[in-house]
Amino acid sequence: MSDDRPSPLMMAQQGLAPEVSVSRDLVKRGAIVTPVLLLINVVLWGVDGAAGGAVAIALVLANFALSAFLISASAPISLGLMMAATLFGYLIRLGILFLAVYLLKDVEWLSLPALGITLIVTHLGLLFWEMKYVAASLAFPGLRPNRQEWNSVPGSQSH
Repeated sequence: MSDDRPSPLMMAQQGLAPEVSVSRDLVKRGAIVTPVLLLINVVLWGVDGAAGGAVAIALVLANFALSAFLISASAPISLGLMMAATLFGYLIRLGILFLAVYLLKDVEWLSLPALGITLIVTHLGLLFWEMKYVAASLAFPGLRPNRQEWNSVPGSQSH
């Protein structure tokens, strides 16, 4: 007796893509902190620091946006493709960041320490900030719902 059901890895993900809303939220938060980060870079490294910080912030926000695009574009096709896009997309995005820093290391108009430190601090800072707003719930994947949305789920308790 043969089973004609497709493998779960060959099935497509159905529904909304939570990674797009999380990525959009990360980019919004990045836009909020950009002036503060650039001001800190100007104070520490001058105009070259601001240039390095601006490049780093642009790389971080593009990295998050590209990550969301890869996942949301591959998930409707199959879960196996989504897993491959996530793993190899991470390696490719890491390579792009390395290549960008490598190509900019000798540029005179930006500070390399400002670029490197801002790149690391912005990545980690935005991810930790976003953890507060991401729901670890199958009912609401992605961003945490407001109280009214949460209370509308059967079996949920009001906090």
